[in-house]
Amino acid sequence: MSSKKHIVLTVTTDPNYDQRMIRICTSLHNAGYDVTLIGRERPNSKPLIERPFKQVRIRQRIDSGKLFYAIYNLKLFFYLLAKKMDAVCAIDLDTILPVYYISKLRRKPRVYDAHELFCEMEEVVTRPATQKMWYWIERHTVPYFKYGYTVNKSYVDEYRRMYGVEYAIVRNATVLKPLTIPEKKEKYILYQGAVNKGRCFEQLIPAMQQVNARLIICGEGNFYAAAQQMVADLGLQEKVVFKGYVPPAGLPAYTLDAWVGITLFVATSKSNELSLANRFFDYMHYGVPQLAARYPEYENINNEYEVAALLDEITPGTIAVALNRMLTDDAFYHRLQEQCMKAREVYCWQEEEKRLLAVYEKLFSENNEQYARHTV
Repeated sequence: MSSKKHIVLTVTTDPNYDQRMIRICTSLHNAGYDVTLIGRERPNSKPLIERPFKQVRIRQRIDSGKLFYAIYNLKLFFYLLAKKMDAVCAIDLDTILPVYYISKLRRKPRVYDAHELFCEMEEVVTRPATQKMWYWIERHTVPYFKYGYTVNKSYVDEYRRMYGVEYAIVRNATVLKPLTIPEKKEKYILYQGAVNKGRCFEQLIPAMQQVNARLIICGEGNFYAAAQQMVADLGLQEKVVFKGYVPPAGLPAYTLDAWVGITLFVATSKSNELSLANRFFDYMHYGVPQLAARYPEYENINNEYEVAALLDEITPGTIAVALNRMLTDDAFYHRLQEQCMKAREVYCWQEEEKRLLAVYEKLFSENNEQYARHTV
């Protein structure tokens, strides 16, 4: 690249813990772009972990609710107003408004990175007034983001159907690295990710009463306190262990030694039903068979490479039966493990980043000096 193009990417998460954004920004940096990731500094945030790309955190005392989004978006708008950039990328709807208006005001190309079907997330669909607000934001902005990418084909189809945009698929696949599966000293079950509503903890935790293994939970979220209370109420403190937030660099120590991984969602929201979670690939890449719901994206991959036991119905009973089989049926378990080792060669970040870079290559090739006169 003859001269470095500066790409600014915006999130509401803490950059220390956003594995997808760490991968994306690292790939863009390695491809020769000047990259800045703007995120949130929470009241309990730890110092920024050094990365090859630039990172900025906007300090935010109010940590949740509508007031949080209003203040954060306002701060982000004024920060972007003076920030040097050649393109700006909004990650999900919660930063899209300042990105949209800044890109118009400063006549810069814009990109939409949709991690979710935001308006169909569990925490949004259960609050009709909130959902209505986010849908207004989505209709007001997404149709005018010509360039974009999302995490699976189901989401691509939905965005095309709703807004007529044609986005690329950039899955949340893990970076492929050499792997030797260690001898497992303990057959523990692992959940890594946000401990949020809709992630089936109401079914998983009671199921542990019938499973002779420990469940280790790495992550926090809006269901964290309720999950801890449920464990206490059921007397499962010795069986269910909460590790809280674990930085990405610390997760492999838990994943590598796990016997089974958990990727479960309640299909009460379309975003959940059509999801393809980061952890699905993380478990796969460490040769860890997993328990997942029989939703379209997981079933499509599992039909090609059987890396998971899929549940048609998610109840404490069905979870317990499936986990006990994976703990005791050696032939079944090792078949899944072998399939993980094959699938990780195909579903890896080295393949996904090719599509990511193609989006930005197309954007910069199509947006020359004339862009300023033709921006919507």
